[in-house]
Order: sequence, then C-alpha cells, then structure tokens
Amino acid sequence: MIKKSIALFILLIFIGITHSQATTQAHIEPSLKHRISTLLITKFVTQYHYMQSKLDDDKSAEIFDEYLKTLDPNRNIFTQSDIKLFSRFKVLLDDAILQGNMDPAFIIFRTFNERRIERANFALSLLDQKFDFSKDENYVFDREDAPWAENKRALDEIWRKRVKNDYLTLLLADKKDEDIKKTLRKRYKRIIKRAEQLNSEDVYEVFINVYLRNLEPHTAYFSPRTSENFNINMSLSLEGIGAVLETIDEYTVVRRVVKGGPADLSKQLHAGDKIIGVGQGDGEVEDVIGWRLDDVVDKIRGPKDTVVQLHIIPEHSGPGGTGEYISIVRNKIKLEDQKVKKAVIEIPDGPRMRKIGVIEIPTFYMDFEASVRGEKDYSSTTRDTRKIINELKAEGVEGIVVDLRQNGGGSLVEAISLTGLFIEQGPVVQIKKSNGAVEINEDEDASVAYGGPLAVLVNRNSASASEIFSGAIQDYGRGVIIGEPTFGKGTVQTLINLNKYIKEKSITLGQLKITMAQFFRVNGDSTQFLGVVPDIIFPTAVESEEQGERSLEHAIPWAKISAANYSSKIKFPTFLDEAKAKHQARVKSDTGFSYLMWRENLRREVMEKNELSLLKSKRESLSEQQKAMRHEQLNKFRVSRGMKAVSLKEDVVKEDSTSEKLSEELYKVPVRESANILVDLIDASRSHSPQLSVSKNAASFSSVN
Repeated sequence: MIKKSIALFILLIFIGITHSQATTQAHIEPSLKHRISTLLITKFVTQYHYMQSKLDDDKSAEIFDEYLKTLDPNRNIFTQSDIKLFSRFKVLLDDAILQGNMDPAFIIFRTFNERRIERANFALSLLDQKFDFSKDENYVFDREDAPWAENKRALDEIWRKRVKNDYLTLLLADKKDEDIKKTLRKRYKRIIKRAEQLNSEDVYEVFINVYLRNLEPHTAYFSPRTSENFNINMSLSLEGIGAVLETIDEYTVVRRVVKGGPADLSKQLHAGDKIIGVGQGDGEVEDVIGWRLDDVVDKIRGPKDTVVQLHIIPEHSGPGGTGEYISIVRNKIKLEDQKVKKAVIEIPDGPRMRKIGVIEIPTFYMDFEASVRGEKDYSSTTRDTRKIINELKAEGVEGIVVDLRQNGGGSLVEAISLTGLFIEQGPVVQIKKSNGAVEINEDEDASVAYGGPLAVLVNRNSASASEIFSGAIQDYGRGVIIGEPTFGKGTVQTLINLNKYIKEKSITLGQLKITMAQFFRVNGDSTQFLGVVPDIIFPTAVESEEQGERSLEHAIPWAKISAANYSSKIKFPTFLDEAKAKHQARVKSDTGFSYLMWRENLRREVMEKNELSLLKSKRESLSEQQKAMRHEQLNKFRVSRGMKAVSLKEDVVKEDSTSEKLSEELYKVPVRESANILVDLIDASRSHSPQLSVSKNAASFSSVN
C-alpha cells in the first residue's frame, strides 16, 4: 500500500534532477542519492509517522540547535563567530529538508571538520611541553550548558586543560611519560585522520538522524553500511561479545548487554561502561578513544572462541576513572543461552525451608524456522515456561517469581501467549496506529498453567514485550510487580528499505526505521515513557525519572485511551502494605542492597559532576578513598555470603568485583528479596483471608494450581 502510493512521487523526483547533480565531488558534498533519500524520508514521516509533526520554522530552529549539539556537544570546537555565521540557516533548514537540499548541513559540517583538525593539531603541539600537576586548577569536561568559546584563545585554554587531563589520567594509571605521549599522539592524530576520511554518506547520516531524532528517539536512518551491521545484529549471527554499542562524545559506550551473550555470561561488562581500549588475545590493548563506532565494532568482532581484551571505565567510575581490563571469549549469541531458566530459592522459616520457584526469562523468543518445519517440540518462551512451571510445581514450590530484569523485549506474540499462562482468556495489549485505529490483541486460550502466588521482578532495562507482560499481570491483579520502574519503551517501529521505492538500481539507499504505532495496556494506560511502576519499589530505583525513555529528548509522552473489555480480579489484597514494611526493614540490614545502593549513589554523584581536579595529589586521594570504600562494602557482602574477606591490595589486583562468583551473588540479591516478599504475601493471605488459601482466583497468594 505504501509502495504504491509513493511510486508517482519518486517519478517526479527524477524528472527534476539533472545528470550534473549526480557528479561525484572531490570533497564532501551532498549527492543525488541524499536528495532522493531525504524526499523519501520526509514523505514517509509526514504520512505515516505516529506523531504528526509539522516541519516549520520553529522545528527548523530546534533541528539547528540539535545539529550543533551533536557535532560539538562539549562546545570545544566552534567559537561564537562560527555560531553567528551559521545562524543564517536557523530557520531555513525546514525548507531545505522538504526540498531535499542538504547544502546548509554540509556547509556547517565542513567548518566543523576544519575546526576539529585545528584543535587536534593544537593538542599535538602541547605534548612537547611539561605539565605542572602541582597547580590547583579544574578541567570542565562537560560544557554542554557553557557558552560558546569567545575566540580561538579561549578554545586554546579549554584544550590545554583537556590535554592535561588526558595526560594525568594515564599517569594515574601508572603509564610512563613516553608511553603517555605515544598514546596521546595516536589519539589526537586519529582525530585528524578520522576527519580526513569522512565521506558524504557519513555527513548525511549524522544530519538526517538529527532531524529524525527531533521527532522522537526511535525513528532513525541507517546508511547502507549501517544497515548491514544492523541486519547482522538482528539475525544474531554476529560472532562477538553480545553488546549494543553507541558513540557518546568521543567514547564508545555500552548501551545494552544482550542477555545470553558472552558479555552477559561473563558478568564483566554492563550498560553505561565506556570501552577505551581493545586488544586481541594476550596482545597489546590499543586506545580507541575518538574512533568511529564501526571501527571499534570491527575490532571487537572476531572468530568464535578467540579472546578480546577490553580496557573499560565502569559507569560508576566517571570520567576521572583509570579503568580496568577485562577479557571476554567471543561467541555467537545462541538461542539456548537466551532460553528460559529455572531455579529454586529456599527461604528459612524456623526449622523448615520455604521453596519459591524462579523463572528467568532473558528475552521473548520463538524458533520460527522449527515451527514452520512442523517440529512438535520447537522452542519458544511460552512453551519452555509452561514446562518449567510444571517442573516447579512438581518440586513443591509455594510461589513463583518471573524474573524479567534486563529483558529488552522480543516477540509480541510470545508476550501475549506467556500472559495467557497466568490468566484466563482476555485482552493483553492494545495497539494504537498512526491513523487512530486501535487493535486489541487477546489471549484466546481459556486454560491457566499456573494460578498460584506470583511475583514479577523488573528493572530499569525491562522494556517493550516485558512491559506488556508485566503491565497485563498488574492490570488483571494477577500478581505483584517488584523492582524498579521499567524502561518505558511503548512504541512500535517498522523497518523500510528505501531501495524498494526507486527504479534506479545503480543507486544504493539505506533503511528507515519509523515509529508507526503505540502500545497501551488493557486498562488504557500507555507503557510508553512512564513504563510499568512496580507495586513494591526497590531502593535502587533512585532517580528513576532520569533513566530509560524518560531520559531521552523528544520522547513520545505518556498517554491514555479507553480501557479494553477485561475482567480484573482483586487488584491487590489489603495486606500489601505489610509486605512493603517488612521489605523496607529487611533491605536496611541487607549487605547486598547496601552495596548496590552504594554503587548507585556513587554513579549518581559521578553523573552530577561536570569537572575534575588537575591537581595530581587530589586525584590520587579521591581515587584511593573510592577504592577503600568499595573494598569495605564488598568485604561486608563477601562475609555475609560465606566468602572470605580479602585485603585491599588483593581487591584491587584481582578485581574481585567483576569475578564471576561475586557478580553472580550480587545479581541474586534482588531476586532473593522478591522471594522473601512473596513468602510474606503468602503468609499474610493465610492470616487475613483464609478463604484465599484454596481459591483458584487470580489474586490468590497461597494456592498452587
């Protein structure tokens, strides 16, 4: 339907283009395919995007500001005179985009490229001088809200402090002077090399994504090269570490660790960590600060069973951190590593042990190919969970915790059918399309695989299908939701291959990922933006408004539509408040939560800072204090879990905070507390509402069916 409606539009595009416009430029210039792509993209966006956004002078000004912010986020490249010169484009970008004219964007970018080469050459010249680290001065590393530099002299001072900080950071990591200069020369020369190697496709992808990101965060353009990498990731055939990466400023940052992948299984790499160096096997680790993202990805990729070394700065360490080295064995993301897993947690209760089953669901999957082949025992989230439920019931568990932490979503069909294991038939999710039509997706199976006490554990990275499942469980009053407010990803994207809409096959266009619908819960609330708010919130959910979709600029806001026709059971027993009080008392003395809270508070402190001291003694002192505090917290946790306390020296050398055993124990802290909460609810239901103990009602906290 979309293809047919655009055919005539594309024909008109080609009528108005001369051959001379397609001529290859010797320097960075927009090309014919960029004009075609822009006209196609604006056509799709204006007709089919979920949010009907008007491209006018106000929007042009927003795009202009966002483009400058994207190019120069720390305001250390452009001067005030540059900005004044660019200002003539501020209210012209809307017209340029509608006409497919990329000239203004390329003019700004060429100036940016020239300026950053100037800055890199200045940084190189500073390496010949000696820095005084006894001088008490600060380096402002986050200048997002600072005014643009008044002139070149002001930029020189900003870069003097930047280079001094780069030098000091390596010095604090016990690097020798000559090695430091060698590393930094490579880093700054790489800025020049990267600027010289940029092509028109790179520039176009940056600008057009600024425009699309101004609509909302999940609409994006993928160039032909980016499309190739995207398709590799989607097929899960990539041999690497299983991490989704992005570029922030000049750093490669982990956006998400793929459940079941090598990085996840190693317990060493986490969302928010910065990758500043990559090495192969036991070889030298090469500094990758300032590298193109695809070049870093290429270096991390490699044959199965080989080792990649990463030099990382953990998120909680902040810009002043010296980092740590980790090793990960490359492998494919295997379906079996993402499959549903089970465990049984035993909760002491006087002389007996209470059994609570745990079902960990890393993603919502289905082996579609096996299903098409007609295999009876093909793997899917719902089928595998049903088997595990039966096994847990056979083991005599009193209740079940469904663990959806870090589950970023997956198959919508599986989210619906999984919900059906715990409720009688009925609507599970509503989908509102860009034309206003609402589609209701239902569980049509009246059978219930499990009707007993149920808790769903979520965190800030539980998204999309996870939010649909947990939202439905909450709306039906089927179980208690525990943890942190979820990510808030409640929109639906469609991937469009732009090449399908042109007749000229000699031109290769990219792909457009466009938001065309929004998810709504059966009660009418959107999962978008606010996510699913737990009934019992863990203390680690500090500043949840700064996380997930809520932290993204131009995110589609929360909304509400009419509720679906569904039958909710008892929303929650009145004794939920008792369970909350017991939970709060318990976590106060829980060493696991104490460590997790210490780490979260440290992360928050780091995020609030925007400058670093360039006084060597002060930086050393702060680093030692942080190591000592971390060591103290970890030792308390080790002892509480039956492990041996270690000395500070051993802690620093061995990096036990990332050891598999310790990380595994820390990962269990929230799920064990969820089991405790479920036991409290079961006991309270028996004492307050004895009739629930034999009920198959969905709100029951004491029957196992």
